[in-house]
Amino acid sequence: DVERSRGLGDVYKRQIQASGITLFLLIKKDRSLIQIGFFFVIKKRIFAEVGFQRLNLRVYGYRFFNLNTMVMNLVLAIIPVLLLIILMAFFKMSGDKSSVISLVVTMLIAFFGFHFPVDDLLFSFLYGALKAVSPILIIILMAIFSYNVLLKTEKMEIIKQQFSSISTDKSIQVLLLTWGFGGLLEAMAGFGTAVAIPAAILVSLGFKPVFSATVSLIANSVATAFGAIGTPVLVLAKETNLDVLVLSANVVLQLSVLMFLIPFVLLFLTDSKLKSLPKNIFLSLLVGGVSLGSQYIAARYMGAESPAIIGSILSIIVIVAYGKLTASKEEKARKSTLKGLEVLNAWSIYLLILFLIILTSPLFPGLRTTLENNWVTRISLPINDSTMNYTVSWLTHAGVLLFVGTFVGGLIQGAKIWELFAVLWNTVKQLKKTFITVICLVSLSTIMDTAGMISVIATALAVATGSLYPLFAPVIGCLGTFITGSDTSSNILFGKLQANVAGHIQVSPDWLSAANTVGATGGKIISPQSIAIATSAGNQQGKEGEILKSAIPYALAYVLITGVIVYIFS
Repeated sequence: DVERSRGLGDVYKRQIQASGITLFLLIKKDRSLIQIGFFFVIKKRIFAEVGFQRLNLRVYGYRFFNLNTMVMNLVLAIIPVLLLIILMAFFKMSGDKSSVISLVVTMLIAFFGFHFPVDDLLFSFLYGALKAVSPILIIILMAIFSYNVLLKTEKMEIIKQQFSSISTDKSIQVLLLTWGFGGLLEAMAGFGTAVAIPAAILVSLGFKPVFSATVSLIANSVATAFGAIGTPVLVLAKETNLDVLVLSANVVLQLSVLMFLIPFVLLFLTDSKLKSLPKNIFLSLLVGGVSLGSQYIAARYMGAESPAIIGSILSIIVIVAYGKLTASKEEKARKSTLKGLEVLNAWSIYLLILFLIILTSPLFPGLRTTLENNWVTRISLPINDSTMNYTVSWLTHAGVLLFVGTFVGGLIQGAKIWELFAVLWNTVKQLKKTFITVICLVSLSTIMDTAGMISVIATALAVATGSLYPLFAPVIGCLGTFITGSDTSSNILFGKLQANVAGHIQVSPDWLSAANTVGATGGKIISPQSIAIATSAGNQQGKEGEILKSAIPYALAYVLITGVIVYIFS
């Protein structure tokens, strides 16, 4: 009313669906330019004031917008994401070429569209490249190295025989490797190991590379929420200042339906025959029930560190027991020729890796703290008038643990030192395209973050959806993981946003913040970085687009289901 009386412009008042919130729009015409200012009034307190005239009121926040600029920024921010999907999924361009083109376009948009300074742009690229090298690329390299050593020592044949002795049923083998073993790797190490190693073993068992990559990606979803000893949820709790036990329990509840559906999808993709449907349903209900029950109890009473570990171990036990109990008479009668020491020797690499990961995990805080504070590399980069710190603790680095476990295990299996280094060098040459892809993708996501593109997209979605926001909350988490390749990074980017929006629309911040990490787990299925890892495991570089296209429907269904769950119980 004050503004209207001064003749500064037309004022429009509109009640927002959320109770107690009123949005005032003040439109000022200046020649051909229409400028729009707004402020929110929540329970008679002004939270954001328009920019034309300072009102004699208490101001909580200040922002002035040009409508054309807002829309243009949103369009420009979306272009890198759409371009990457179009190049990979529809033009079937290889991951390295798609990522290079998308990175160049992102840098141009940041410079010309978002007026991002050149020095900030270059430092953002360097920061992204460093994050790509460690931990991601080092872990990918060492995960594939471990597999190649098993091929060199011919111990992979023993592992294949052992899986066949558990069950000759292909669907049980896939579920055991991707959901059980892959889930355990994700729970312990994360950062791509749960995709690379199961996919590589599946290929060695005779499964098609593209199929192996796809099922490994789909399986590496639910467990990601509590991956790397619960890191994503622990980071989310820190970012939002919320109780980690409540957050962890909410994450499990929001993932509950998917704990049954994902095992069923894996079984169905492996064996889609109608006569196998009852078996697939029963086994998915069995595994899903064990996963849900164990993970909820662990999350509710122990925290974020243990749900995925306990759930995966119990799932492995249930799947193995089911395979043994349902084996045919011929299978039961067939005696394994493998001796205990042979099996132990064949698994020595993965057992050593698992032992080292557990030993250096937060489960042993004293030892971990000591190791983390020695042999540390620190690099500081000036970006956006602040300092971005890049730190690597080499003694607890998952890639280093993979290398040590593989090298020692390889020696135990009879390989010579020079042979192991030869295998490592051949692995580096095998992954040269993956190096380009991952460096470009992580640099792209870093530039989108520091230039403000990601926040523009997320904020636009939050404003556009209004009271329906809980339905779309997982989409924002999914977007974060699709761009960055990390559930943890998605929580750092959007955790606070989710908690703040929850307060405005009268939804529990714990529930809505949990929705971010749940959506992020769905984004892992189609994250270009995860796809690059999967193609590397099967030596299928260049087929990233084919895998992305096949994985998109599952990711969309995943995020839709989580959105409905979050909305209904919000």
